[in-house]
Amino acid sequence: MTEANSAASGAEPPVPARKPRRQRGAAESLGQVVLGAEALIMFLAGLVIYGLKALPAPIAPWWGIIVGIVLAVLMLVVSGLTRYRWGIVLGWALQVVVALCAFLVPAMLIVALIFGAMYGYGTIKGASLDRRNARILRESANGD
Repeated sequence: MTEANSAASGAEPPVPARKPRRQRGAAESLGQVVLGAEALIMFLAGLVIYGLKALPAPIAPWWGIIVGIVLAVLMLVVSGLTRYRWGIVLGWALQVVVALCAFLVPAMLIVALIFGAMYGYGTIKGASLDRRNARILRESANGD
């Protein structure tokens, strides 16, 4: 049957098979969730820095918004890189940057503690779950 005949008979051409999705680990998934949520908070923190005019005198207040946007974008980019070990480390570096924002707005220390704890738990416990799942998979493969 030719393509013209199959089109005339109403048969659809075969759809190419999709590449299977990459298996994501728990540390990657949990790190992405925390960094994604924290990106929104950092954008809002930039607005707070602008509204409170918390930057030192020679720096224009609108730089607070710029800093909030840049940190939010960095967090979103790093959330995509958490599949790599160095991506997790970059996430920790961003947690330090959030903590340093407490020098401008003291309430950011609360944000840093909450999200730092969530990121720490997600990456540490997630890595533990990933190791356990890999061990179970190895044992089931050896047992078959």
